[in-house]
Amino acid sequence: MVRIMLVEDQAIVRQGLKMMIEQYESYTVIAEASTGVEALQQMEIKTIDCIVMDIRMPDLNGIEATRKIKCRLPNVKILILTTFNDDEYAMEALKVGANGFMLKTANANEVIEAIDSCLKGGMRIHEEVAAKVVPKLLKSENKSSKCDIPLSPRELSITKCVGEGKTNKEIAVELHLSVGTVKNHVTQILHKLELRDRTQLAIYAIRNDLV
Repeated sequence: MVRIMLVEDQAIVRQGLKMMIEQYESYTVIAEASTGVEALQQMEIKTIDCIVMDIRMPDLNGIEATRKIKCRLPNVKILILTTFNDDEYAMEALKVGANGFMLKTANANEVIEAIDSCLKGGMRIHEEVAAKVVPKLLKSENKSSKCDIPLSPRELSITKCVGEGKTNKEIAVELHLSVGTVKNHVTQILHKLELRDRTQLAIYAIRNDLV
């Protein structure tokens, strides 16, 4: 059973999300919070697999809450779900470790697919947001050339797949490797590049023209 926490300041929205998510048997909402501060408190007493996080909230916004949670518990997956179709919000959320960025205009299936993608190591970005975010990443002033990337051909292939949002299982099938081998490579790549997680690796792949 996947344990989910909803972090949303509007009670009626939380209720709707909970009803929607719990229609799927493998998911259960075991915690709710109306602010980022409450979310941090819940993380101290409950084991959470995935957080569905709003951005604009009192006390501590979703981006800062994501930053703090990822510093303490980097393996917890965080999906940003917001009304704001803002590329700057999306860029900042991904930089601090969010595993996905979806708009509240998404339907139930899209939200569940995004949660599932996060849990499997992928990264789902709402297509309306991606259309603005990806070009910005590609124009990054700090973009390095491929020849400067300290990765082997195999590691480059895996990094490219991560940049395309593929899960370990999908990468394993495409490259004819075991899932365990892919996991080991990803860990080594993160260590080599001094990156925190797959989200940062995906951004790295885009910035370095691997995707």
